[in-house]
Amino acid sequence: MRAIETIMRTAPVIPVLVIEDIAHARPVAEALVAGGLCVLEVTLRTPCALEAIQEMRQVAGAIVGAGTVLNPADLRASLDAGAEFIVSPGLTEPLGKAAGEAGIAFLPGVANSGDIMRGLDMGLMHFKFFPAMASGGLPALKALAGPFGQVSFCPTGGITSETAPDWLAFPPVLCVGGSWIVGKGVPDTAAITAAAARASALRD
Repeated sequence: MRAIETIMRTAPVIPVLVIEDIAHARPVAEALVAGGLCVLEVTLRTPCALEAIQEMRQVAGAIVGAGTVLNPADLRASLDAGAEFIVSPGLTEPLGKAAGEAGIAFLPGVANSGDIMRGLDMGLMHFKFFPAMASGGLPALKALAGPFGQVSFCPTGGITSETAPDWLAFPPVLCVGGSWIVGKGVPDTAAITAAAARASALRD
């Protein structure tokens, strides 16, 4: 099982995916991997999300996780679907304990010092800074990271292809979450691959 830091360092951008039609799952995953983005976060926001995780796991090279995991029940369902990592918008003690017991790579959301301290108490060192822009953007994260030099982040929420390089230039940021890679509706796989290639080159 991959460690969360290994997953975060695999590519500079983790696409945040909302799959509304299961027929789109595999083509989207194939297009993203072809463009160099192998770490895929499937949000549990649609009825077919768990099935989408199963479908995307069939794509060679894809590392597929579940996002918008809110509680231990979501965690168990995601693991049963084959999720290789778990992302949550926040951090609660029941979810943190369940993730620890499962031994799964876990990236919980934090927005303030209290959130980070709670995570550190659980033995966690890697966090999703969310919602990144609404929480004050890069200046806020720089201020927040100051007292926590051992912590690494994946900012997510409101980040664009234009602003991602600024975030990635900050050393505690190992990657960013991005919803701009894949648009809504029927996927344009050529456009997705091109967008993924641009995103995967952000750290070159």
